Amino acid sequence: MQLPRRRRADFEPGREFQYPEHLREQAAGAPAAPGVYTFHGQPGDLPLYIGKSVNLRARLLSHLRNPDEDRMLRQTRAISFERTAGEIGALLLEAQQIKQQQPLFNQKLRRNKQLCALRLSADGKPEVVHSKDIDFALTPELFGLYPSRHAALEGLRALADEHRLCYAALGLEQPAGGRGCFRSMLKQCAGVCCGRESEAEHRERLLAALDGLRIACWPHSGAIGLVERWPAEAAAGDAMLQIHVVRNWCYLGSAANLEQARALGQVAAGFDADGYKILCRPLLTGQAEIMALEMPAPSTRQSGPARRTAALP
Repeated sequence: MQLPRRRRADFEPGREFQYPEHLREQAAGAPAAPGVYTFHGQPGDLPLYIGKSVNLRARLLSHLRNPDEDRMLRQTRAISFERTAGEIGALLLEAQQIKQQQPLFNQKLRRNKQLCALRLSADGKPEVVHSKDIDFALTPELFGLYPSRHAALEGLRALADEHRLCYAALGLEQPAGGRGCFRSMLKQCAGVCCGRESEAEHRERLLAALDGLRIACWPHSGAIGLVERWPAEAAAGDAMLQIHVVRNWCYLGSAANLEQARALGQVAAGFDADGYKILCRPLLTGQAEIMALEMPAPSTRQSGPARRTAALP
């Protein structure tokens, strides 16, 4: 019989935490500015952990003092970082790198193999749709973002429980043949299945419940640049400007000038859930500085002398 492999001594539970002195110089050398950092193990291995912060130095030093991260720290041989001009850029870059590199200790922001949402079908019942079949960035009247069909149906059940909606009317269970459903007897359903409320009233409450989960369509005709600046007078780090290029809620990369940004904006992009969660609020509330990347159409007007167009930054 094959014996189980002996666990390495430094992985044994109960081991006393030892401050990782071999990492302190690298952590202390990071700037007190926004960016993304990576803990590396042996050369050639995948990264151990990728994170972001608005203050790289402070965040890295706090990692070194955390006994709960002892296992990762003992495996770490080097720390690298990449500065960004602000927090949004750090969030976008972190999500992109985690999905591309799949670090060992990152549990969130993994790539979803399938993404689902809810949509009302022709008969008014919610149905589950998949991002592989439709473009979530451009399709209106989609609700909720879920990693699987099972998660979408569980989310619909939770919505029904919260708003006293009928499972049978939602297509979650078979109708009771003219009788009220079991949940209606427990007052967990408002009773559309037994005539205590009308179908119109039930639909109105369903729409109100779904509205809080509505997925916003991409509000631009193409790619845009979201501008972030790290000021020269900031406490740490040199002045920095970045144009984060986004299309259909998908982050395509960051550029230092308009020419580079326009080149990035030519890349095709589908809906990205992480980009949507990061960018939805700043883009839809007007909190972010937006730069148009589409080349303006040439004018066909011939009257008068040709106009001089101001150069874009």
